[in-house]
This record gives sequence, C-alpha cells and structure tokens, in this order.
Amino acid sequence: MLFPIPHATFVAMSEKKPVIWYALYTKPRAEKKVRERLLQKGLSVFAPTQTLLKQWSDRKKKVEEPFFKSYVFVQFKAEQKWEVLNTPGVVALVTWLGKPAQIKDEEISAISDFLDRYQGVKIENLDFKAGDKLRVKHGDLEDTYGTVVRQNKHRVTLEIEQLGMALFAEVPKSQVENIEK
Repeated sequence: MLFPIPHATFVAMSEKKPVIWYALYTKPRAEKKVRERLLQKGLSVFAPTQTLLKQWSDRKKKVEEPFFKSYVFVQFKAEQKWEVLNTPGVVALVTWLGKPAQIKDEEISAISDFLDRYQGVKIENLDFKAGDKLRVKHGDLEDTYGTVVRQNKHRVTLEIEQLGMALFAEVPKSQVENIEK
C-alpha cells in the first residue's frame, strides 16, 4: 500500500539549501588570526590575502595583507552564532536592516575567481575629501584635473579651473583618481 507524501516533506527533500556566507567585522589587523581560529573550529572561511612588498626606512619586506581590511567571511549554522561571535578578534556580525547580512556563495566564488585570475589587484576605497585633487581617467573629461567640492555615494562634483573660469562637473567616482597619493 502506498502512502501519500506530504507536500512539505517532498519540498524539503528535493530542494537544496543555498550556501550562505556571513561577514564578520574584526579588530584592526586581526583578520588572519580570526581566520585561523575559525578554521580550527572547523568552519568554512574566506579571507583572501595578497603579498605586498613594504618599504621601511631600513629595509624592504614581503608581507601578507588582507584584501578586505577588518572583514572575514564565514559559513556557520544558527546554533554556532555565539561561538563564532565569541572568537577572539571578532567585533561583530555585519548586519543589513537589523539582520545578519547574507552573502551568496556565487558572490564569494566570483570574488575568489577574480582574485585568482588577476594578479596585482588593488581594492581602493573611492571616498574623497573636499579639497582633494583628482584627475579624470576616462570619459568626456578625460585628463582633466579638478578639486573635489562634494560627493555622494556614486558621484563626485569637481571644480575645474580653466580659462580663468571655475566649472563644476559631476563625474562618476569610477572615472577619477586621486593624484595626491
């Protein structure tokens, strides 16, 4: 005799639960230690590093630095949350709208693939201060220099002085570079 399978049971057996990653905010320069401690707990961790040649006044040295300063990505089950948060070096779980921010496995894989494929990748914070001197790298104003007047999330307003006049242009942040570095 066959017994009908309740719909909820069938759905649970046929659907694969997506892999979710969470972002942890760490103490400054504690990313590698947090990664090691979480790995020791048997968790999946993503905290990519890059080798940089640092120069001091008396020497040069290759050092491993994290791509994402003060962040480590980890997978864990709900019952492991407090164990993860109590890991030395972890400050907090990154939240979005009051809930733990979830990162899809595909996004972590895409970042990992990109970092594997391209050497010398540099992640820059595109946050400028009023008064910063910038050069427009491409676009209609390519090779134009200006001073930051204000900015929002994606665009920066530059004061461009040419021919004795001040022009103001709003440019995407991705099209400018800081020339004062």
